[in-house]
Amino acid sequence: YDGETRQALAALDGKIDTVAASAVWEAALAATWHGAPVWFHGDVSWGNLLVRQGALSAVIDFGTSGVGDPSCDLAIAWTLFEGKSREVFRAGLQADEATWARGRGWTLWKALITVAGHIDINPIEVEKSRRVIDEVLADHLRADRRRGH
Repeated sequence: YDGETRQALAALDGKIDTVAASAVWEAALAATWHGAPVWFHGDVSWGNLLVRQGALSAVIDFGTSGVGDPSCDLAIAWTLFEGKSREVFRAGLQADEATWARGRGWTLWKALITVAGHIDINPIEVEKSRRVIDEVLADHLRADRRRGH
């Protein structure tokens, strides 16, 4: 995904904060994973979550599932949650900084390629993805401040 991300960053230069987005991407690449492989879904998104009477009742569409680093499933932290709900989600996962950084990277990759690929075609998707990019960049900045950078 590195090539796709860098291509999208080049295409979006002047349209988003590519310096900050590049910093998020580089941090994600540097955040190596040392855990035991676990099952991941690979496409946790609102369309793959079924809710009944206000509670999650099922997760569907396991076409991209596999075994490895579960950080790809963290994208919903920025696509479905915000503010306090995102903090509660992270606390419940007990995600360390490296896992969270890789989750930001996965989320950024998807949002960047969506904006780059739809910029003149689908303004609604572009706006949603721009919001996600802004949230990811802000989250990374807060993490940097916590680390004293």
